Amino acid sequence: MSKEVFTQVIRGAHQWVSQAEEGLEKALAEHGPDTAIGWGPLTAYNLPMSYSLMGLEVKTLGELKPQVEHARELLRPIPSNDLWLPYLGDGLDAGAAAMLAQEALVALRTCNGYQHPPGYQGFISDTIMRELGIQLVDGRMPGFAAILGPAPSTEIAVKIIRDLQERSILAFLCANRDGKTMREQLVEGGVFKEDASMEECWDLYVVPVGPDTLDGIYVLNWSIRSALTFGGHKRGEARECLDYTKRRINAFGITFGEITDDWYATGAGAILLGYPVISDSTTTPEVRPTGVTIREAIVVETDYDKLVPTCVDTRAVKVKIEKIDIPVGYAAAFEGERVRKDDMHVQFGFKYSDSVELALMVDSADIQDGDVEVSGPDIDSVEAGGAMPLAIEILIAGRKMQRDFEGIMERQVHRWTSNTMGFMHTGQRDQIWCRVSKKAFAAGFRLKHLGTILHAKLHEEYGGIVDKVAVRITTEPDKVKALIETAQEAFEFRDDRIAGMTDESVDLFYSCTVCQSYAPDHVCVITPQRLGLCGAYNWLDGRANYEINPAGPNQPISKGRTLDLDRGEWEGVNKFVYENSNRKVERFCAYSLLESPMTSCGCFECIIAILPLANGVMVVNREFLNTTPSGMSFGELASVTGGGAQTPGFLGVGRLYLSSPKFLSADGGVKRLVWMPKELKEGIRERFQKEAERIGMPDLWDKIATEEDAMSEEEVAEYLAKVGHPAVELDPLM
Repeated sequence: MSKEVFTQVIRGAHQWVSQAEEGLEKALAEHGPDTAIGWGPLTAYNLPMSYSLMGLEVKTLGELKPQVEHARELLRPIPSNDLWLPYLGDGLDAGAAAMLAQEALVALRTCNGYQHPPGYQGFISDTIMRELGIQLVDGRMPGFAAILGPAPSTEIAVKIIRDLQERSILAFLCANRDGKTMREQLVEGGVFKEDASMEECWDLYVVPVGPDTLDGIYVLNWSIRSALTFGGHKRGEARECLDYTKRRINAFGITFGEITDDWYATGAGAILLGYPVISDSTTTPEVRPTGVTIREAIVVETDYDKLVPTCVDTRAVKVKIEKIDIPVGYAAAFEGERVRKDDMHVQFGFKYSDSVELALMVDSADIQDGDVEVSGPDIDSVEAGGAMPLAIEILIAGRKMQRDFEGIMERQVHRWTSNTMGFMHTGQRDQIWCRVSKKAFAAGFRLKHLGTILHAKLHEEYGGIVDKVAVRITTEPDKVKALIETAQEAFEFRDDRIAGMTDESVDLFYSCTVCQSYAPDHVCVITPQRLGLCGAYNWLDGRANYEINPAGPNQPISKGRTLDLDRGEWEGVNKFVYENSNRKVERFCAYSLLESPMTSCGCFECIIAILPLANGVMVVNREFLNTTPSGMSFGELASVTGGGAQTPGFLGVGRLYLSSPKFLSADGGVKRLVWMPKELKEGIRERFQKEAERIGMPDLWDKIATEEDAMSEEEVAEYLAKVGHPAVELDPLM
């Protein structure tokens, strides 16, 4: 074990703890011990590092003192030049001390009016963490990199980021060297603009967190929360949380140039979480023994062509690099990339032209696999900034192909084409809007490349169903209009098919256990009238994915003997859930919030929570940051709902379930809905109104309170009585 490394680690940790002690003493003198600190509604975990490692709930300056004192207790004397000792334990303790001290320092910022500079994220909210969790569990994002400081040159900085993007690995940027940051290098290199919003940065998988070394704690803070949120671990379970981050979160650090003492201490904190550090400096001593990390702890790689592959190998990250024959980059890192008007070469659809995309099942003899046909002018026929009509017809043949699968595959067009660097896609069906950037056009991107992408991805992701794929693309106005008419007939057929399905009309449900990598005991049960709680899978998707991968996370569940039709309980479903939840969940009632409800992982779109005084339930979506009538924010509700636990009275759901005839039907159905954020309420209006009319209550939507009507449980109850909400007359929930 390198004495040199851990000497610098311990020396750097002493510096961080001294800063925290001085900062706390000054803040107490200026503001007093009762002054609030922390990030309020952005997290349910107070100061996440001390919450997870020490079990503290730090909300005020006075409550911060034990955290800083413990950081001091963890420190050992700086190693002597005359005595060789095994320094690993002391070094890791110093890493923990550094993280606790750094967290204290950034928390002190919150009472001093600190604002992070424009163009930097700062603290990463629970909402963002959960959204990233979805991408983690579905494989779109295999890992994360925390990069300290700038690269030796702008060219190297861009190369490293492109190599990470190609692998769909998210990059967090923090720290500087002599005032120079990697963010500045990436602006110089054209990765994003100086005025790029944080939303754009997240979409590009490149997130500048802060310009200082201290800002690196925001990334480690975000990481430790995953053990609490997705792992289901409790506050103070330090060993369990650290084991979780080591085994479940594929992260690593990258440093360029000489590593200073404060960087070494930060790196030791990362290593304690299980994350290796890769350096380009030949003077960095390597730490090769494994145990704390999956493989080596500190590795040197001086060849920049090999740096990212070395990171991936050292952390044992499983990545899949997209190799599609197109002239621009292709990776999930580009999904959601915006092409602004000034950067646009051409656009299709929206209010500018007719557009449509349609997937159709055809006979195998009617197409040749890989055939991509473009009719009409291509995008080199218009001046920059112009618009064209566009129709994309995907013809699919396969022995296992079914017409029910058309819409499932068609819905992937957005994701697949959005992964193209310089191509923007929004919407679906005949409501799409696409743009091609000037850079993509200059690189040689043309309409035929959309066909290349769709052909490759259909075979890759639906190989169990698809035998042949041909793509027809046209910009001829008459042909586009004709395909829109054909498509609308197909869309109507699909909608009628799905809308007509009920839980009673099938003998099989489908499971989804994708999220068990984060919530080991969670089993999602998908029925025709209840989609997955992440909102990403419905019953048809489950069936299609089972056809694709019979050994995968979507398995058929035979309902078996009915135990309770009203509550939605079946013998076969109970058996499946029990056997696939590590024998933790013995019963599952599909239609009840109060009796054996479905487990929740952490990727849910919304949370349902009981409001006893209002004799109903509230629903909150993750975008709503304020405190709800339950007295808790979304993040706080998620802390008691997620992790794979079965929690009566709390339930994670997808948005579409709110308008399902099976929505909590054992507890009173939609008549129990008494409060939800205005944004969510408006978003579900059309579908919800149909369900309200079905039950003979067309005015129910108007009687549901929002934050504009009530913000406490008592206020909700008063509002319900005033408007005559049906929940007032229902039997008591409790």
